[in-house]
Amino acid sequence: MKKLVINKDITIRRKVYNHIREMILSGAIAPNERLIEAKIADKIGTSRTPVREALHSLELERLITSIPSVGYMVKPISEEDVSQICDIRAILEGLAARWAMQKAHNKLIKDLSKNIASVEAEVEKENVKAFVELDGQFHEIISKHSGSDRLLELTQTLRRHMLRYRAQSIFLKDVVLRAIDGHKGILEAIETGDIQKVNEAISRHLEQSKKDTLRYAFDKNDTDKADTTNL
Repeated sequence: MKKLVINKDITIRRKVYNHIREMILSGAIAPNERLIEAKIADKIGTSRTPVREALHSLELERLITSIPSVGYMVKPISEEDVSQICDIRAILEGLAARWAMQKAHNKLIKDLSKNIASVEAEVEKENVKAFVELDGQFHEIISKHSGSDRLLELTQTLRRHMLRYRAQSIFLKDVVLRAIDGHKGILEAIETGDIQKVNEAISRHLEQSKKDTLRYAFDKNDTDKADTTNL
């Protein structure tokens, strides 16, 4: 058997990749923004090699695109991407809800109710920023109760991709209130035990999320120019 070679740089390469990826998905690095290898390496305090490899991996993941003689640029928001993510999420989260209802129906209802109460309390205090974390927890509660780690991983990944597109809208109070209504609709459907109603509620919620995302994201993209100052 061939001897395994342990590469000591694997950890730093993974950390650099995760760092840049998280900044893109969170919206800290905006769509259309240029990514300059040397500048990134200098900012995060590492050599250019792990940065170069991270950018290559992110290109394969279709989060950034290569521009000849220029470098890389964060891929702009695509209406088609948003629509596809929402449609795929609707299918996966519907499956997660079905499995969760079969495995832990009462606990699912209790945890979702608690989450919604927490969101409403924060919004009442005008703390709409708290919604980002609590919104993620709402959907994760369903996936976690499904009992499938694979399903949880898939739904988390898609939701994080969606956050990149929702960066312009997710802190707006009217958007938050519509999302809370969507969560309440999902909970009410789960309480009935009717999976068809649950699927319909999830689809309605994600359809509204898609509309809000496209409305604010494209309004901003139409007026903003690429910012190359962050990295």
